[in-house]
Amino acid sequence: MVGAADRARTQRADRSLLIGIVVFGAVLRLAMLASRWGDPLELNDSIYYSIQAAQNADGNWFAEPLSRTPGAEHPPLTVLAITPASLLPSPVFWQRATTTLFGIAAVALIALLGTRLGGRRVGVVAAAIAAVYPNLWLSDGLVMSESIAVALVTVVMIAALWHGERFTPASAALCGAALGLAALARSELLLLVPLLAVVGLGTQDRRRWLGRAAVLAGAAALVVMPWLVWTSIRLDAPVLMSTNSGMTLLGANCPPTYYGDSIGGWELECVFGSDELRGHLGETAVERSNRGRAEAVAYVRQHPERVPLVVAARVLRAADLYGLTSSVRGDVGEERMEWGVWAGVAAWWVLAPMAAIGLYRMSRGDRWVLATPVICVAVVTVVFYGSHRLRAPMEPVVAVAAATFLVGAYESTWWTKGAGRSGIAGVDRDHPR
Repeated sequence: MVGAADRARTQRADRSLLIGIVVFGAVLRLAMLASRWGDPLELNDSIYYSIQAAQNADGNWFAEPLSRTPGAEHPPLTVLAITPASLLPSPVFWQRATTTLFGIAAVALIALLGTRLGGRRVGVVAAAIAAVYPNLWLSDGLVMSESIAVALVTVVMIAALWHGERFTPASAALCGAALGLAALARSELLLLVPLLAVVGLGTQDRRRWLGRAAVLAGAAALVVMPWLVWTSIRLDAPVLMSTNSGMTLLGANCPPTYYGDSIGGWELECVFGSDELRGHLGETAVERSNRGRAEAVAYVRQHPERVPLVVAARVLRAADLYGLTSSVRGDVGEERMEWGVWAGVAAWWVLAPMAAIGLYRMSRGDRWVLATPVICVAVVTVVFYGSHRLRAPMEPVVAVAAATFLVGAYESTWWTKGAGRSGIAGVDRDHPR
C-alpha cells in the first residue's frame, strides 16, 4: 500500500508540474501576443492570409487578395482557422490570437507525445522544452501557418504511434485523417502519407499491412479531396494543394540564390523584382505557378554545375550552419523578433545534437515515426531552400527527442541507479501504452 500511495503521490506531482509548465508556456505566448498589439502586418505571407480570411468573412471565399479572383496560393486550413477572428473588431490582433492558441495547444500535445514515447518524466521535460524553445513560440502570434502545422504534426505523430500499437483499420483511418488535416495546413506535409503508410512493414503480415496502408492513404485522400476538387473547378485546371510551388521554386533558383549572398536561400526579388513581371500581370494563379516552375527548371538546367553547392548550402542553412545573417534577416522580415531568432539559433545548437542521440536511443518503430517529419523537412529543403520556416514541422521532434536524451542521461547517473528502464534506453516507461 505504501508503494501504491507513493506512486499516486508522484503521479499527482507530475501532473501538477506538467500543468504548471503548460500554463507558463501559455503566459509566455500571451505576453508575446500582447506585445504585438497595434503592430501592422509586414509585407509577407501574413498579408495574404489575413486579407484572404477577411474576404472569407465577407463571403468572397478564397479569393486572391489583390485581384479578388479565385486563388489557392496556400492550402486552406490556416485561412479557415483565422476567418472567425476576421469578424471581430481589430481583426489582425484576433487572427494573431488564434495562431497563439494553436501554439499553446502544441505545448500540451508535445507533452502527450513525450509521455507516450517515454513516460511521464519524458513528457514533463518535453513540455518544458516546448514551453520555452524560441523556435516554437516565435511563430505563435504570427498570421502564418507554422503554429497550426506544428500542432497538427504533433497530432499526426501521436496518431501514428497509436496506429503502430493497435494496427487496426480504425487506427489507420485516424492517422490518415490527421495527415490530411496537416496537409491542409502545409502542403508539403502530404509527404508524410507515404512515409507513415509503411508503419508496420516488416512486423505485420504483408496482406494485413497493405490493407492498413490503403486505409491510411484513403483517409488522408478523403480529407483533402474536397479542397482539391473545389479549387480545380474554380481555377479551371488541376491543382495539387496550392498554386505557390512554381513561385517558390523560382525564388530559390535564380542568380542571388546560386551566386550571390543568398546561396541556398530564397529571394523575393527573383519573383517580383524583375521587369518581366509587368508582362504577366494578367496571369491566373495556375498560369503564374506554371510559368515560375518552368523558369526555375530552365535556370537549373542552365547552371547544373552549381546545383551540388546550392543543395549543400540549403541543407546547411536548415541546420543553422551557414547563412545565419541572411536567415535571421528573413525571419525578422516575417515579424519575428531579432533577439528571439538568435536565441532560437543558440537553442537549436544545444538541442539538435541531444535530439539526434535521443532518436538513436528509441525503439525502431518509435524512431521511424519521429523521423518522418525530419525526412519531410529534408526533402523540402533539398528541393526548395533552407529556412527556419520550412524547418518548423520537425521542431516538435527536437523537443521530444532531446527530452528523451536528457531523461535517459539523468536516469543512467549513479544517484538514480535502479530506476526502471524498458523500451527506450534509460527511460521510464511507467505509463499506459
